[in-house]
Amino acid sequence: MSMINSLRAAVRTNRRRGAAGVYDVLSEDSASAVVDCAVYQQGKRRGETCSPREAARRVKAERQLPDGVGSFSWIGLHEPTEAEFEGIAQRFGLHPLAVEDAVHAHQRPKVERYDDVLFAVFKTIRYVEHDQLTPTSEVVETGELMVFAGRDFVITVRHGGHGSLQELRHRLEADADEAGLLAKGPSAVLHAIADHVVDNYLLVAERLQNDVDEIEYGVFSAKGGRSSDVGRVYQLKREVLEFKRAVVPLLRPMQQLSEPLQRLVDPDIQKYFRDVADHLARVAEQVHGFDELLNSLLQANLAQVSVAQNEDMRKITAWAAIFAVPTMITGVYGMNFEYMPELHHEYGYPTVLGAIVLICVGMYRGFRRNGWL
Repeated sequence: MSMINSLRAAVRTNRRRGAAGVYDVLSEDSASAVVDCAVYQQGKRRGETCSPREAARRVKAERQLPDGVGSFSWIGLHEPTEAEFEGIAQRFGLHPLAVEDAVHAHQRPKVERYDDVLFAVFKTIRYVEHDQLTPTSEVVETGELMVFAGRDFVITVRHGGHGSLQELRHRLEADADEAGLLAKGPSAVLHAIADHVVDNYLLVAERLQNDVDEIEYGVFSAKGGRSSDVGRVYQLKREVLEFKRAVVPLLRPMQQLSEPLQRLVDPDIQKYFRDVADHLARVAEQVHGFDELLNSLLQANLAQVSVAQNEDMRKITAWAAIFAVPTMITGVYGMNFEYMPELHHEYGYPTVLGAIVLICVGMYRGFRRNGWL
């Protein structure tokens, strides 16, 4: 909480001193968590990787020039500590609540506005390869990606071992001209990140479809309810639920970013956010369909287990009835009475054995005809 209190004090001080003081009064910040940091002007990267302090200074200097209106910095960080992020947060006047969310992670996907800064939280999803789906298989792995988009800066904070933005950054830089997205400023970077995350959702949904199909085939295969499909269905349902928590909360924020009243987003970029919202809605429908189908498969598998158990009980009951016949007859002749029918008859023993066999065979055929055996 010490960092949050100091940030609140810094924000109040920055508001009193004005925007010019933000870049001048702070000490050098730690760069150990910085993955990449660069300045972009009219959609083109200016120079090599620099420190956040240098990037802020260069953007301030370039925006004072007639052709420097489109200058902004893009700072990428990976799992920064409080100490590593404190200097950057103060330098760019980030809200303490958003900073706390970015450092500690484990946040619900959302898009919030703090004065002239948009703060977005995305859940990154990675499909975990597996040879066979088991009751303990990990199907999806989640991470978090936070984005601060201001007037002249973009700060991305990534948590987790996947979801790197390096390839995305290189792709945007390769399209670095006045018609490219980077020329539209920080809101274009925010869109590119959102589009990148949602495209990964689509890929994961396609892979999950294969797992759901495999589960469906296993449930309705000849094995019926005798397999371990209950555990597999339940595990996959948990993984789908984790995927659902990443997708569904973003639906409304993506729609809001495409609305004309959103003044922090370039008007030319808003239509691109509509496309992202459409793709996200498609993923949400797929995930909802997976969840409903897995519910049905779980119920069907449990019903199959009950049916299989009933069949086993019928077989046990039928065999018990068949074996009850010789047990009863031998029990009667084992009572040791002196005067009993057929007791001293020459053919009494084979007659009783024949009667036992005939009765048991008749009962067996009857049970088979009725489907009990």
